[in-house]
Amino acid sequence: MQVGVPREIKDHEYRVSLVPAGVRALVQAGHAVLVQEGAGLGSGIDNAAYQSAGAVIVSDAAAVFRRADLILKVKEPQEQEIAMLRKGQVLFTYLHLAPQPRLTRALLDAGVTAIAYETITDAHGGLPLLTPMSEVAGRMSIQVGAFYLQKTLGGRGIILGGVPGVPPGDVVILGGGTVGINAATMAIGLGARVSIVDRSLPRLRYLDEIFRGQIVTIYSTTAYIAESARRADLLIGAVLVPGDAAPRLISRDMIGTMKKGAVIVDVAVDQGGCIETTRPTTHSQPTYEVDGVTHYCVANMPGAVPRTSTFALTNATLPYVLKIAERGFRDAAREDASLRPGVNTHDGRVTHEAVARSQGLPYVPLDSLL
Repeated sequence: MQVGVPREIKDHEYRVSLVPAGVRALVQAGHAVLVQEGAGLGSGIDNAAYQSAGAVIVSDAAAVFRRADLILKVKEPQEQEIAMLRKGQVLFTYLHLAPQPRLTRALLDAGVTAIAYETITDAHGGLPLLTPMSEVAGRMSIQVGAFYLQKTLGGRGIILGGVPGVPPGDVVILGGGTVGINAATMAIGLGARVSIVDRSLPRLRYLDEIFRGQIVTIYSTTAYIAESARRADLLIGAVLVPGDAAPRLISRDMIGTMKKGAVIVDVAVDQGGCIETTRPTTHSQPTYEVDGVTHYCVANMPGAVPRTSTFALTNATLPYVLKIAERGFRDAAREDASLRPGVNTHDGRVTHEAVARSQGLPYVPLDSLL
């Protein structure tokens, strides 16, 4: 199979979808790998490293898209990339389609098989390809939030850990999944007071156990969320419904009750965000203000730490890449139950129920098309 790795072109996206070790594994298995010139430079990987692993370096993205059967990316295809997709091609990347009807329609019109990293689901209900980037984004959310709490950047002018005689800052995390746990770990390390809000009592018990009483666990109700928002110095949106749009937990009215200079980091922005006032931002223009509250809603946060993110991501994706390349999409999907939930579109149809529901489109089970 011809496997293509184009250079990412989303704003300040420096990750790459395959590292030289992955190239070598694919080439040894008898596949050809086409890597666009400079695709790995943002992650500190030069063309020579790919060539040494057996890749063919091509000059532009058009050549990659034209020749490859399987396109590997990190972020959703941008407008100029969509135009290069062709019927029957397999696209393997993060998609987050629920809040993006235009992208969904473009993929359907192109007739590609679009497999989303974020909806591949293992036997235990886990999301093995979303987890590494959720770990990165969760840890980054505290780092970024602490930065924007500085007065010179419009924040309240506090340090999260406080100092002797001065209380620490309050960090409120909405959602106790992978993002939430990693955010809490970082916030505790800085010495902040940390609360996690979740709607699952078993999850709250688990969080209380693993953090050994270092956090406050709060059951998710509108009243408790509103109260938590009012006292937060830093509010982290970490809610995920796989494949579906994130629920809006913080209303516009709640924003008005928050402290002036507080900071919101909505990690759920990829799925539409869990804050009513969320809108996607970029690393070039990462923040905006609503009612004196700084919003940081960058949709590709891990792209700012590409060296860490690229290797964490490709460690998780490579087994699936090898399986698709070796068996072809259809046989790989038939044999691997975890891969099937990852298929969001196939042959002009939406094959992920949550995506179809979020956009009011017909849902066609993948099994019926295989």
